Amino acid sequence: MIDPVLIANRGEIAVRIAATARRLGLATAAVFTPVDAGAPHVDAADIAIEIGSYLDADAVVEAAARAGARSVHPGYGFLSENAAFARAVEAAGLAWVGPPADAIELMGDKARAKALAREAGVPVVPGVEGEDVSLEQMRAFADEHGYPVVIKAVAGGGGKGMRAVRAAGELEASLDAARREGKAAFGDARVLVERYLERPRHIEIQVLADAHGNVVHLGERECSLQRRHQKVIEEAPSPVADDSLRARMGEAAVALARACGYAGAGTVEFIAPGDASEFFFLEMNTRLQVEHPVTELVYGVDLVEQQLRVAAGEPLELRQEELVPRGHAVEARLYAEDPAHGFLPAVGTVRRYVEPVGARVDSGIREGSVVGTDYDPMLAKVIAHGEDRPAALRRLARALGELELLGVKTNAAFSRALLEREDVRAGEIDTGLLERILAAQERGLTPFLHAPEDLVPAAVLAAAGTAVPAGPFRLRLEGHGEVRVADGRVRAGGREWRAAVAPAAPAGAPGVTAPGPPVPGAGPGGALVRVTLDGIARRYAFARDGDALWIARDGHHLELRVARTARGGAAHGEDSLEAPMPGTVLLVHAENGQEVAEGEVLVVIESMKMELSIAAPHAGTVQGLDVAPGDRVGLRQVLAEVVA
Repeated sequence: MIDPVLIANRGEIAVRIAATARRLGLATAAVFTPVDAGAPHVDAADIAIEIGSYLDADAVVEAAARAGARSVHPGYGFLSENAAFARAVEAAGLAWVGPPADAIELMGDKARAKALAREAGVPVVPGVEGEDVSLEQMRAFADEHGYPVVIKAVAGGGGKGMRAVRAAGELEASLDAARREGKAAFGDARVLVERYLERPRHIEIQVLADAHGNVVHLGERECSLQRRHQKVIEEAPSPVADDSLRARMGEAAVALARACGYAGAGTVEFIAPGDASEFFFLEMNTRLQVEHPVTELVYGVDLVEQQLRVAAGEPLELRQEELVPRGHAVEARLYAEDPAHGFLPAVGTVRRYVEPVGARVDSGIREGSVVGTDYDPMLAKVIAHGEDRPAALRRLARALGELELLGVKTNAAFSRALLEREDVRAGEIDTGLLERILAAQERGLTPFLHAPEDLVPAAVLAAAGTAVPAGPFRLRLEGHGEVRVADGRVRAGGREWRAAVAPAAPAGAPGVTAPGPPVPGAGPGGALVRVTLDGIARRYAFARDGDALWIARDGHHLELRVARTARGGAAHGEDSLEAPMPGTVLLVHAENGQEVAEGEVLVVIESMKMELSIAAPHAGTVQGLDVAPGDRVGLRQVLAEVVA
């Protein structure tokens, strides 16, 4: 194999690639930006080169030369599916750990990829594609085939530049949004339109090919649990796939890989009705997928190792008849986001981080990591394997409950609750299930996730120290009122508990240092504490920093703030519109003095690859609007006021 290997990526995938390279005895080099100077992936490699941007192809190639690298692995995201970058790597005399640039270019164009799939005998969804599709062509297609239809950016992926259209009146606005998002994300505003399948499954096939004409597939992954077209939970095998369906989908994926002259690891994605009685080509991802670990655990194949071997010119030693799934694997993506507030991206510093035992964790963070809005909000992946699907689901749910990550809000508890739903456990899932769950929750029909009421008193007890104070100890918290601890009891939220607190440690783990003095004023730190409320003892992960407290158990995480009378800018009047996240102003739809209606969108902010619409809380007149497209705004920054 060819080393040193330059890993042109960051986060958990860079750490994961470095681990395989190290196991194979290969030297590695990393790249990092100033924001990532202290990131784990920098330490995972033997040498690291600073660059200005992970998207700067010239800088990455130059870094490879400076590091003495002889090959480049792009990971996923960033430049991984950039044909020009692949050509630049090879022009510099380096081995490209990925498919040929021509294959990347061909399959990255959704219209051309769909045409090739059709020629290769792969079923495709009816639609209109070409150099670009006009609004008139879309209207004609929708009139013929009926609504809903879906508009997709030709160069898109990961749900970017994708809009489902359910009525004729939505078509023009959806087209404009898809073009704008495609241009922003991929530098290409072209779109296509297709028939939209209601409640489909998203099933993908992992393929491997070498430069000697050998192509195999490693079965399917079910990726139907999605939110805003972004995968949340993935598993292998699919709960609806039998040997026959697996063989048919695998043969179609292999045929397409051969047709485009593929080499290396790739994924052919399909959509199918709930019973998987038929399937249609969706797209091909010419790179390693985020969800590749579930395939690795079920098939016992290290896909990164296979990529490195293929890039070195080695023939595949895998034979299709030997590739049989064993057991079941499920993966949960851990995002920095706040499910309780519309899944807004979360920021902060990781104050405590302890990975669960009994599960695989691919992580790009550690204690002290700063999570901002510069990059994708995915922090880690938690993957569990079992002898069957129920066992894998149980193990993953437990692992999410044991994960200790404080300082940044995550979707851990949400994912755990999702895994425990009856429909998910029964495999009755589709790409719209999660959105329906959330919509029902918003209407108050089916409450899905509630933070346990014991988290607030447990946090205050942990802040008080290792013994409940005999004298009164009070802490006033923003949004939770006053919590009072005295005479062995704690009172919060109108309820009172008998209480005790002590240091704790996981079974078999060494003792931990108890938390320090009461806040505010305490320095950063974290610990595992045992809090007893009304005779029930539980372990809690606890951390604090200044006036902030973090407490967690069973995957539930709560951030609390000590109330201060002079917290400048912490709260504004009910007329104020604040930035819910740090970000960049994308659009401004109003001006000072303008009369607006309740719910009218005034400002759109882009943060962590997500558009956030800031709407008027009531009808009134816009005042104090002093931002423009391109401006950077901070968390809770007042953008404008709507005076009733």
